[in-house]
Amino acid sequence: MAQDSVDLSCDYQFWMQKLSVWDQASTLGTQQDTCVHLARFQEFLRKMYEALKEMDSNTIFERFPTIDQLLAKACWNPFILAYDESQKILIWCLCCLINKEPQNSRQSKLNSWVQGVLSHILSALRFDKEVALFTQGLGYAPIDYYPGLLKNMVLSLASELRENHLNGFNTQRRMTPERLASLSRVCVPLITLPDVDPLVEALLVCHGHEPQEILQPEFFEAVNEAILLKKISLPMSAVVCLWLRHLPSLEKAMLHLFEKLISSERNCLRRIECFIKDSSLPQAACHPAIFRVVDEMFRCALLETDGAPEIIATIQVFTQCFLEALEKENKQLRFALKTYFPYTSPSLAMVLLQDPQDVPRGCWLQTLKHISELLREAVEDQTHGSRGGPLESWFLFIHFGGWAEMVAEQLLRSAAEPPAALLWLLAFYYSPHDGRQQRAQTMVQVKAVLGHLLVMSRSSSLSARDLQTAAGQDTDTDPRAPAQQLIRHLLLNFVLWAPGGHTIARDVITLMAHTAEITHEIIGFLDQTLYRWDRLGIESPRSGKLARELLKELRTQV
Repeated sequence: MAQDSVDLSCDYQFWMQKLSVWDQASTLGTQQDTCVHLARFQEFLRKMYEALKEMDSNTIFERFPTIDQLLAKACWNPFILAYDESQKILIWCLCCLINKEPQNSRQSKLNSWVQGVLSHILSALRFDKEVALFTQGLGYAPIDYYPGLLKNMVLSLASELRENHLNGFNTQRRMTPERLASLSRVCVPLITLPDVDPLVEALLVCHGHEPQEILQPEFFEAVNEAILLKKISLPMSAVVCLWLRHLPSLEKAMLHLFEKLISSERNCLRRIECFIKDSSLPQAACHPAIFRVVDEMFRCALLETDGAPEIIATIQVFTQCFLEALEKENKQLRFALKTYFPYTSPSLAMVLLQDPQDVPRGCWLQTLKHISELLREAVEDQTHGSRGGPLESWFLFIHFGGWAEMVAEQLLRSAAEPPAALLWLLAFYYSPHDGRQQRAQTMVQVKAVLGHLLVMSRSSSLSARDLQTAAGQDTDTDPRAPAQQLIRHLLLNFVLWAPGGHTIARDVITLMAHTAEITHEIIGFLDQTLYRWDRLGIESPRSGKLARELLKELRTQV
């Protein structure tokens, strides 16, 4: 490697001197010398590109301080531009000089210079001396007609690509795969130029008839990077084509979203919703193939984090954004539900897809019972076409967690005997791994807690300690156990809704939050509750105000 570096430096000095000689004289002798050395110079350019692509812009100029002069001399030499692949390799080298996020005016100026040279390269071979004299005679300088030329070239190519797409199997009028591949390669360094957008879109939308993808991976990667960094804006149809044709780009878009969510404030669903909508993933997920990939990545994140509440909440927000996008795109489903959720009961998916806002409040209890019955059949009886077992049914259910969160409120606000269907639904939501016997024990435990809470709600005086004792939260039971998390959430719902709960809410939370992990859990619960209340319009002024105050106080403590 060290020897290669020394050889490249020697070659660099040799070619810098050659270019200076060629640049200063345009005699027949220098032209002949240029032609003799074209193949060797192209090989040198290729080696330079292999070295440059491994460095950032600052490192390039530290090692090759005059690289801009070398490339400029080469770009203004018509013999070099006309030879074989030299023009393409020069574009690649220039692209390496660009600072994706310029930090100062020098870097911004360099970016502008590179874009100017790229415009020259694209137009240089299209103008001979007579054309140059003609445009000058009309009073136009190159700086005026080069951008116009680029724009016209792009529109012409985009139109040709659209015709190519419509021609289908008419091979005589179809653009060759080689030319499509070449076009995608040339576009790579020009992706962020606004005038090139129509060509980028046309390339993405134009589907060839080859068994393998013919567009260059570098093209897909460059377009995806520009989209993620908001450097270009393409129609959703083009973005969908990108992610359907190049799976790594879709995966990178999801990872980019995960990175933004991880670096943002924990337990803030409104912010999470903004990030998700801004990612364009919910809109693209209206295509089942994209939805399945996105959903699978959420599933992996859920498994890697042992069902972290933050991941569950994110899945629920994403699902809500996806359903909104689906409704906006088409009032009727273009694809059958089975294509989005292939391993679950279609009847279960259909009832879960109902937005609680669209169901009369008086029917919420009946709908929850129906959901519980369908889930229980799928989990315990393996009917209705469920092929994935309990975890597959649970994974479907958490997408629509708003229904699960309504269960606790329905149970706490009713003086009637707790329906077994709702108790089962709560137990399953919080601990899907449990078998029938263990889940039955959890149901008995939750029913007992609900009985104590019902009695206490009628008491004229409430105390946080009595409430904790009644709920069995003062025992040595592992607070991380799913059943204990379920009971904590019942208590939080109780202090938010019960007439006297507001007076002891802070004391109850102080007794609960004896670890940072539980404090974060409570913050997440309050944030999710407020988010859902806002969506459903069921927030009472007193409960909403209390929840916001508690949430603000807890966030200042962590």
